[in-house]
Amino acid sequence: MKKQLAAKLEERSEQFVQRRKIEDEKIVKKQQLMQKRKAEIVKVMATGKIESRERTDDHEQIYYHVHLKYFIRQGGHFYLEEEIENRKASIFKGAVFEDVEIPVNYPKEEEEAPLLRERGYEQRAPYYYDRLRAVQYAERWWNDYNPAYKKFEVDCTNFISQCLHTGGAPMRGYPNPSKGWWHQYRSWSYSWAVANSLKRHLQTSTVGLRAREVRDPMQLKLGDVICYDFQGDGRFDHNTIVTGKDAAGMPLVNAHTYNSRMRYWAYEDSSAYTPNIKYKMFTIVDDA
Repeated sequence: MKKQLAAKLEERSEQFVQRRKIEDEKIVKKQQLMQKRKAEIVKVMATGKIESRERTDDHEQIYYHVHLKYFIRQGGHFYLEEEIENRKASIFKGAVFEDVEIPVNYPKEEEEAPLLRERGYEQRAPYYYDRLRAVQYAERWWNDYNPAYKKFEVDCTNFISQCLHTGGAPMRGYPNPSKGWWHQYRSWSYSWAVANSLKRHLQTSTVGLRAREVRDPMQLKLGDVICYDFQGDGRFDHNTIVTGKDAAGMPLVNAHTYNSRMRYWAYEDSSAYTPNIKYKMFTIVDDA
């Protein structure tokens, strides 16, 4: 029994060391990113909140989140970056043997049918995209969930769609989930809630919500969208909305799932980042 317990504790200790290395790498990445941007973190503030607990006789798991605030200086420019880190602490006989960030598993198996082709007879409803309103919405709900919409476990695209719609982008395609871009009652299009589908919609739509792809992040305006393929396998996992610019004119973004605001657009300090990452950047087109 003692040998089994010792082996179990050794295994848990090794897991802790490996995960600690990953978190140390994340800190190093953030420091390297700041150096690359000629910026520095002046101050870090953190507050925690316990979400739930699981207990057995001698073992307890605590799920909690940490709200991190980074006060950043870049030249003569100052701004506040925020993120929510979801974590799990494991306690054995009163001692913490593991405290790690919970990774997001961006789903690859979501069902999504091919988006239907645009039909020539569909009328284009003119609209003006109010970028300020879209950004104000992104700031209001970056770390909260509007009860008017369904909350998804992986909520990044749903959040971006809400921002775009608040900015005036018109819905269309209901009730076909493979057509257009829409949310209605308890149903929605794939493009509303699935990262890869929104990316495809922005690439191809000629009616309603439309966008133009750009290559240079400095071409993006407030309220524009960045799509991320972390693994570089051609299927996009994540979306963000531009809510600010840093001192060099590069985009800062808000997002859900990894809830964050005013985060540097490239995500090089993210635990989801890989050297194979690919980006698609879209500026929203309207009829103004």
